[in-house]
Amino acid sequence: MIAKIIKGTNFSGVVSYMLSKEKGKAKVLASNNIGFIDQNLCADEFALQASMRPNVQKPVCHTILSFSASDAERLTDDVMVKIANEYLEKMGYGNTQSLIVRHSDRQHPHLHICINRIGNDGKTISDRNEKYRSTKICRELTERYGLTLGKGKKAVNRHRLRGEDKLRYEIFDAIKTVLPQSKNWKDFITGLEQQGITTRFKTKGNTDVVQGNIFEKDRCSFSGSKIDRSCSFSRLNAAIERNSHKQEQINLQNEPMAHPVDESNFITDLSEAICEVFSMPTPSKGVDVDELRFQKKLRNRANRKRRI
Repeated sequence: MIAKIIKGTNFSGVVSYMLSKEKGKAKVLASNNIGFIDQNLCADEFALQASMRPNVQKPVCHTILSFSASDAERLTDDVMVKIANEYLEKMGYGNTQSLIVRHSDRQHPHLHICINRIGNDGKTISDRNEKYRSTKICRELTERYGLTLGKGKKAVNRHRLRGEDKLRYEIFDAIKTVLPQSKNWKDFITGLEQQGITTRFKTKGNTDVVQGNIFEKDRCSFSGSKIDRSCSFSRLNAAIERNSHKQEQINLQNEPMAHPVDESNFITDLSEAICEVFSMPTPSKGVDVDELRFQKKLRNRANRKRRI
């Protein structure tokens, strides 16, 4: 079970979409705190309650609850209504208007819910951290009802995606293709550029401390964590570090046996080189990852020589 949340301004448009399917493809399962007699009257009731808070620009919450096709036989109308109402209650929408409609135009069972973000008491229902809360609630309900757990982004049907969702998954797929081959950030950024994706870094204030990354394609930008948790800067940086370490191990194994050298002279020369590296000016934009790797490699070699 997964949920998709869409905010809007027009109740009439959402209600019309939910009910305008072919005959037999849309079924009203339940309505909460609202009388459903006619499509237009239903939309008017939503709008009337929302008018109590005219300063709220997007009072419409259109939520789609989707389930695995393998659970279709178990998901009767009664069970889906029960799940939907539990979801609404946990999300804080128990004391407001909502309309629950089941669609059968896809292979997988799914519900469309039109929700009024203005409660029956005239107060605005908070949407703070709603996507995080929704994901957690969906996981709890999936486990409670013994439903099929999702297989993540790799199982999503790409050809059904449109707009920003399509771009987000294209970036996700590109990252998963380029990352295993990247020994440093330069490799990673170049690989994405070849697929039409640019990479930028977010830094802390006026410093060069990297706090996050942003990916852009077709003029749409997404932070790494919004694409997927595995695409955040810290996760990507750790993966690139592992790739680099593996490559260093391979290079060391393939290096010929070095000729005997004067250890004291080597350590002196190396120390001077390290001091010279640390005295170099820091780049004004971003972090020079290749330079940091060079410093690390020099220190590792010095440590190995001391242990000999």
